[in-house]
Amino acid sequence: MTASRTARERVRAELTREIADIARRQLATEGAGGLSLRAVAREMGMVSSAVYRYFPSRDDLLTTLIIDGYNALGEAVERADAGCARDDFPGRWAAVCHAVRDWALARPHEYALLYGSPVPGYQAPQDTVAARIRDVTVFGRLVSDAFHAGALTPPEVAPPPSPAAAAEAARLADLMPGVPEDLVLRGLTAWTWLYGWVSFEVFGQFANTIDDTRAAFEHSMRVLGGLLGLAQ
Repeated sequence: MTASRTARERVRAELTREIADIARRQLATEGAGGLSLRAVAREMGMVSSAVYRYFPSRDDLLTTLIIDGYNALGEAVERADAGCARDDFPGRWAAVCHAVRDWALARPHEYALLYGSPVPGYQAPQDTVAARIRDVTVFGRLVSDAFHAGALTPPEVAPPPSPAAAAEAARLADLMPGVPEDLVLRGLTAWTWLYGWVSFEVFGQFANTIDDTRAAFEHSMRVLGGLLGLAQ
């Protein structure tokens, strides 16, 4: 590889990163639906045709922002889990939950891009899948680790899964290997409840209802851990 080509590639990577950074700032003011390559070009002092050489369409830019967002969230969750002792399953669960909440509150507009209303006319490509499941993979591994360590004692508060629900649980077997179907479904319930709570907080649904959202969040996550069977 020649030095000139390396320099060109470095410049291209830097410009690509700058475009994405400006687009992320646009999310805060215009929302995902208002994202505009022309507006990005104006802020950069470039003609719009130059920006199109890096991102051929708005959807290509959106896809990059979505992948970056999922990867950033996934990295935060992975880091939180890695910071706990492997056999401290309640601690790992609490750390993962807080990582999701903390990331979302620090980057609400990126969270909204990932978990808010769909962007009209945009269809996420298959390219986003690997990044999208990074956080879920951590959670599934946590549940599987706890189950195989004999650390789950779920309360008998849930009915047995219907055949249709069991079939859905079987589809998630790769995320929670060796875990029984009823526990897989409890895990799914806990994970979606976590994101439901975070979405309520990020989008202001707790306004004039809950003052100490952190304390309420921590209690709710302990409840969810109990549903999974984690000793508190």
